[in-house]
Amino acid sequence: MRIFGITGFKNSGKTHLVVALVRHFAARGMRVATLKHAHHGFDMDQPGKDSWQHREAGAAEVLVASSRRIAHLEELGDAPEPSLPELLARIRHAELVIVEGFKAAGHPRLQVVRDANDRILDEGDGRLRAVVSDLELAGLSVPRLPRGDLDRIAVLVAAEAVPVEVLAPRA
Repeated sequence: MRIFGITGFKNSGKTHLVVALVRHFAARGMRVATLKHAHHGFDMDQPGKDSWQHREAGAAEVLVASSRRIAHLEELGDAPEPSLPELLARIRHAELVIVEGFKAAGHPRLQVVRDANDRILDEGDGRLRAVVSDLELAGLSVPRLPRGDLDRIAVLVAAEAVPVEVLAPRA
């Protein structure tokens, strides 16, 4: 399993690019997983549904399973947010994991830029592999790829994705 990240500021087009990349790779027979970081509380459950009622009653974990899919909801309570390596360990059947967000984690990534005022999130550590933008951006230390050039973006993602083991926590 390999990993590559997509970052950018709010409304920059990160999710649009992730969806396009998933379609691109899936159409070529690759099993792709996505992992998205949410900065605020979120809820995937529908009020009134059984799983929602289970959580509301106090279940710390709810697993919903059918012949087509499995969903696992876990309440963290006061526990710390799991690290990216801990979350990646939960993904089992993927060749490529596209991570949206997790800017501070150590995996290679590209940044989507829509607004000329967005600062480039290059920490000088070599994680940033490209910027995806239709803007002319001066002084970039990495290639700029046009938003509509999905083939070039996908080639870069496939070439630069690293094995998940690279991110394993050190003992």
